[in-house]
Amino acid sequence: KAAQCIKIDHPDHLYLTNNCIVTHNTFTTLYAGLKLLNTKHVSDLVYVRSAVESASRSLGALPGEIADKLNPFLMPFHEKLDELLPRNEIELLKKEDRLQGIPIGFLRGASINAKFVIVDEAQNLDFKELTTALTRIGKYSKFIILGDPSQSDLPADKSGFMKMYDKFNTEAAKNNGIHCFAFTDSDIVRSGILRFIVETIEGKYVPPQKETMFP
Repeated sequence: KAAQCIKIDHPDHLYLTNNCIVTHNTFTTLYAGLKLLNTKHVSDLVYVRSAVESASRSLGALPGEIADKLNPFLMPFHEKLDELLPRNEIELLKKEDRLQGIPIGFLRGASINAKFVIVDEAQNLDFKELTTALTRIGKYSKFIILGDPSQSDLPADKSGFMKMYDKFNTEAAKNNGIHCFAFTDSDIVRSGILRFIVETIEGKYVPPQKETMFP
């Protein structure tokens, strides 16, 4: 459609307009999955993540039945669905059992065919758990594994995310349909303050130089 490019006066020129959601990796991945679901390239969406968020919390320690226990871990999935789809369409997909949320431990023994699988917060998975996830891939399935090593709740030597990433960040993996992509701080689009926070934590922040006025 015809459009008019505009630029606001603020130094970072950042603004949000109506019906525009600021993207990040989980949102973008779910959007891609819904597109494949809509075009019948996959039959279901499967959201997988660790059921252990810290040393003091685990799935078994949470109160309630299994559905109640899973709710905190599926919250990002449900929030992104609410942003992307009308409520009636979400309810229809749930009724047809085409939206699934599974803790990583429940994947053992499964073979996942023709499904779009999002393995989220993968920095909280150890190498064995990531191996379990990767070896579940079946015919016509798409697996997207997302993680941020700087936000792991596991001890540095326990997370398997970067070890697995390095194993498959090769030309041989790419030739077999496995692609690795790393975001940098330059890819942060949510806000200027978030970029400042990340750059400060990583020791990369450089204060802008003041302009010198010459007569």
